[in-house]
Amino acid sequence: MEKIRTSLARQGLVRSTDRAIIGGVCAGVGRRLGLTPWVTRLLFVVTMFAIPGSQILIYPLLWFLMPSEDSVEAAAARHAFPAR
Repeated sequence: MEKIRTSLARQGLVRSTDRAIIGGVCAGVGRRLGLTPWVTRLLFVVTMFAIPGSQILIYPLLWFLMPSEDSVEAAAARHAFPAR
């Protein structure tokens, strides 16, 4: 599981903690794609009506797999200043 989270963090897919409404997934995906969180949320809702069902599965899965930006920053700090 940690390998998946590390890989997603390396690619820039992290859940936003400051712009989150529910889990920060749309804000994190939007940041990675260069979109505002509201545009990403709007696209999420529009595709929910166009292709119903898949988003209900994808959002919780990404919420579980994507690391939060707080945890990524903490991990980066640990690697930059290792404990003695």
